Amino acid sequence: MTATPAAPPPALRPYLTARHETLWQEADAFAAEEVAPRAARMEATPRRVERKVAELMAARGWFAVTVPTEFGGSGTGHVAKTVLIHRIARVSAAAAAILQATLIPVGGLFLFASYEQKKHWLPQVADGSLLLSIAVTEPAAGGHIGGIETTATYDGKNWVITGSKIHIGNSHLAGAHLVIARTAAAGVTSSQALTAFLVESDRKGLTVADHRPGLGLHGFSAGRLDLDRVRVPEDNIVGEVGQGLHVAQGSSILYGRPNLTAVSLGIHEAAVTTTTTYLTTRLRYGGPLADLPVLRDRIGEMEARLRAARILAYQAVHLLDEGLPCDDADLINAKYLGHQWAAQSVRDAMELHGAQALDADYPLQRLWRDIQHTYPPAGTGEVQRIRLADAALGEAHIQWSQRLAAETAWARPDPTAA
Repeated sequence: MTATPAAPPPALRPYLTARHETLWQEADAFAAEEVAPRAARMEATPRRVERKVAELMAARGWFAVTVPTEFGGSGTGHVAKTVLIHRIARVSAAAAAILQATLIPVGGLFLFASYEQKKHWLPQVADGSLLLSIAVTEPAAGGHIGGIETTATYDGKNWVITGSKIHIGNSHLAGAHLVIARTAAAGVTSSQALTAFLVESDRKGLTVADHRPGLGLHGFSAGRLDLDRVRVPEDNIVGEVGQGLHVAQGSSILYGRPNLTAVSLGIHEAAVTTTTTYLTTRLRYGGPLADLPVLRDRIGEMEARLRAARILAYQAVHLLDEGLPCDDADLINAKYLGHQWAAQSVRDAMELHGAQALDADYPLQRLWRDIQHTYPPAGTGEVQRIRLADAALGEAHIQWSQRLAAETAWARPDPTAA
């Protein structure tokens, strides 16, 4: 897998500003100089949480790429976020996952927190002193938000939270977790029953289970949180009581799905590059394997998928940055097809390499394992297809991209502004 920097392809020019192109170069250089030398160690030590790469990205302010300059961020936007995740994922999907996982709760804070909360928390993200996680998924409910069993009750002074969360990205790195808990009695609809709380990692009663490696993304922490009567003040509520479903869904659609699209894109690009390099240097039958028509046909199919995935990944986030109300289905479709196409290309790459692909020291095995991790989060393929069917049938859902574009009151402004 190459870490060689490359200029943005011409097809992306409509979506990239000069600042984006500079960020593209910066991300490529970072991936080559800081991530690539650590990638093999991360892969060889799956029981170790990678902390140094997180520190280096935090020092560059990349966890606050979507945070307005008013709160210490660069305010560069959604395309910039996609550029960073995409380019780093080419070299290490695990390193890109560290970045994307914190950008989701950061987005949730920006969308739903009060001005005072933003002013308190977001500068800490921007200066690199605080990483965040978002804790929604549970052992029994999985990703079914309506089935959340973690509860929060008010005792007259504090909210008391009890329950467990699993598959929490950056669980071992985060200094605070955006926890979605049930605050209403049984029978209340999910749209009114859940609330989001920012829970600091040093709160009494909060336990982070020991890191357990996954199938792929070695070095990335996606662990379990157990909350045993964890007390948090009212000031730690993000949004309104009963608005937790919106916090989770808004963060997932506007940040989680495009983030995972970018991870899939980086893996996809790495698979195509690795395969073309191999086939052009592997000599058989009087020339390189890439000269064989049957193999060129397979390469052409991989390249077609990659080009289409790249456009899907950047088009919708470009519309978000331009303040144009895109359809949430575009973000959903990019995540769904981005994973599906990347997984198919990785599978083709494995076949085209033959036994070489099975070598543990060769990057393809890592790419095959890593791409499995972009399927379940923020909605499995089945969930994405159901939402796409809803769009085709004209069935209404909240359009988070339109609400973002309209800058409605749910993204709370400075109360002191004129």
